[in-house]
Amino acid sequence: MDISIIIPNYNGVDLLKKNLPRVVDAVKEYKKGEIELIIPDDASSDSSVKFLEDFTKKSKIPCKVIINKKNKGFSGNVNSAVAKANGEILILLNTDVIPHKDFLDPLVAHFENNLVFAVACMDESIEDGNVVLRGRGIGKWKRGFLLHSKGSVDKNTTLWASGGSSAFRKSTWDRLGGLNELYNPFYWEDIDLSYRAKKAGFLVLFEPKSKVIHEHSKGAIKTQNTSEKITKIAYRNQFYFVWLNVTDKTLLFSHIFWLPIHIIRAVTRGNTELLGGFFEAIFNLPKVLSSREKNIKLFNCSDKEVINSVQ
Repeated sequence: MDISIIIPNYNGVDLLKKNLPRVVDAVKEYKKGEIELIIPDDASSDSSVKFLEDFTKKSKIPCKVIINKKNKGFSGNVNSAVAKANGEILILLNTDVIPHKDFLDPLVAHFENNLVFAVACMDESIEDGNVVLRGRGIGKWKRGFLLHSKGSVDKNTTLWASGGSSAFRKSTWDRLGGLNELYNPFYWEDIDLSYRAKKAGFLVLFEPKSKVIHEHSKGAIKTQNTSEKITKIAYRNQFYFVWLNVTDKTLLFSHIFWLPIHIIRAVTRGNTELLGGFFEAIFNLPKVLSSREKNIKLFNCSDKEVINSVQ
């Protein structure tokens, strides 16, 4: 199968210099099809573009660089690259991800099954100097929201495939409409896409043999944004996720019941991040509802079926 490896970049020139050679090493190991690199740059202000232009000239494998004049956010940046991709399989790698040499074959093997939409890698996540194994996610419904967390890595099911280190079938990606750009600049967009795929009847899997090293603390989100901004966006996108995707009546009732309680608690506790996220979500409600209508047309499974299928 032919592959398009997409590495979205924003002010990550140092990470590109360090990690791109490791991606190239992995590409050389793949013998079952053609591979292209696509690196969309999201209006970086560092020397990323100059480095990428030089890298493309010297590269011995096909490499496209897409330069956005205005910052699109993660979803917009990735979608612009997918639109230019020729591969049957899309592999998304963040700039702070270093793949093992042999990570490609185990990922691609799953796509022999036409129902498979996405396959997540095993993340060897560097956290406070320690390696934490991540990549498999689970979720539960609690107090009106879907709460997601790290799952054990001894199973091949997952609730979502990370947008930073996973493979996706392009034809299904296109059918689903890709990443929802309402989630820009970051967070929840990969959970949303995987969840929509699962509600549409497709499979999202986890492959522990496909290993990558993930240096989260060096990525653009944490180095380019304040913790307050990150928290507010995470809250806003949590609201978006429910309003865009949840259709089970009991879960919707639960959300409506708990919503005023969460807002009142945020007011009394001075949680300005939650309040800011909520009011921004309310402001964009017309766009959310329009997107929700498109989502619902593809759904075949209930929310409870999806959530309970991965524990």
